[in-house]
Amino acid sequence: MNCEELMAALNEYVDGNVDLPICEEFKKHLEGCNPCQIVVDNIRKTITLYKNGEPYELPAAFHEKLSKCLKERWREKFPAAQT
Repeated sequence: MNCEELMAALNEYVDGNVDLPICEEFKKHLEGCNPCQIVVDNIRKTITLYKNGEPYELPAAFHEKLSKCLKERWREKFPAAQT
């Protein structure tokens, strides 16, 4: 299995809906592929955070940057809503 094949079946793998032989191929590939390990690990962590329903505190600088970006995009998309 190569990286492209792994990414194509990734959702089913993370959800646990993949046949055992394919799971074994995933495991073998992940053992030797750090970029794919990182992707799978990040997806698992995201799913865990979502399922647990725990809020995640954003770093202040990131929160400010995100807020500014969203406000700018809102103004671009809805200029008539400006007061």
